[in-house]
Amino acid sequence: MKVSGFTIIKNAIINGYPIVEAITSVLPVVDEMIVLIGDCDDDTVGLIEAINDPKIKIHHSVWDKNLRSGGTVLAVETDKAFALIDPESTWAFYIQGNEVIHEKYYPAIKKGYENHKDNLRVEGLLFKYVHFYGTYDYVGDSRKWYGHEVRVIRNDKKINSYKDAQGFRIGKTKLNVKAIDACVYHYGWVKSPEQMMKKSKNLGLYWRTDEEAKEFLSQPDYFDFNNFDSLAKFTGTHPNVMKNRTAEKNWHIELDISKKKLSGKKEFLYYFEKLTGIRPFDFKNYRIIK
Repeated sequence: MKVSGFTIIKNAIINGYPIVEAITSVLPVVDEMIVLIGDCDDDTVGLIEAINDPKIKIHHSVWDKNLRSGGTVLAVETDKAFALIDPESTWAFYIQGNEVIHEKYYPAIKKGYENHKDNLRVEGLLFKYVHFYGTYDYVGDSRKWYGHEVRVIRNDKKINSYKDAQGFRIGKTKLNVKAIDACVYHYGWVKSPEQMMKKSKNLGLYWRTDEEAKEFLSQPDYFDFNNFDSLAKFTGTHPNVMKNRTAEKNWHIELDISKKKLSGKKEFLYYFEKLTGIRPFDFKNYRIIK
């Protein structure tokens, strides 16, 4: 059994993506790693080359600037990367440039590969998510943060990236998946206020019309992290590959997580989930099978 990894990236340095950590966190559980690099304004290519691992195979692409609705370009580029993996691979592990896998989950991931490789009904493996916010000390714990998503898919080219590449489908049909006991650590919202707004403006162009983009770009160059509904303190450990990045953090944000900015139905559902572990009416971009 062979497993391929794949990812897309553009302007990793400018936008402060932990892409090196993302890639290196996946290398122990894949046999090759496809990295599709978009047309960059920085030395993202040199950054990836410096990882210097024989599993990594770098390819190049040009992002279509006309795809300016709903992050469609991310799905298009993800599909391009998926098409480049070894045809002999059974599974394909997709990692985004701001996602990292903790090494403690490697055994569960490998077990998932092995347990379901011969069951062709299983089209993907479902991961839990931890979303960090503001700094490495806070995590989002409300319903606005998706709790699960598919990150390992079967090497079946009928599968395609869905909408803004959050998940996968076959056409519009949700994938049949099995849940595994592993988490993805999402660091997309962990940056300095200045870097967060810079990244939002750069990438946000792919979600907005020209008129919307003009208005968005006129905003202050400083992101306000106080606009959250609910956060919790992170009490676990970060992946080993994140040690240098967490140690070198050079900004400080104090967030009052005692205040829950929830009301009505959202407040009821929040506390119901905390008491029962059940998230009713949750959108699922997949179908869990027995």
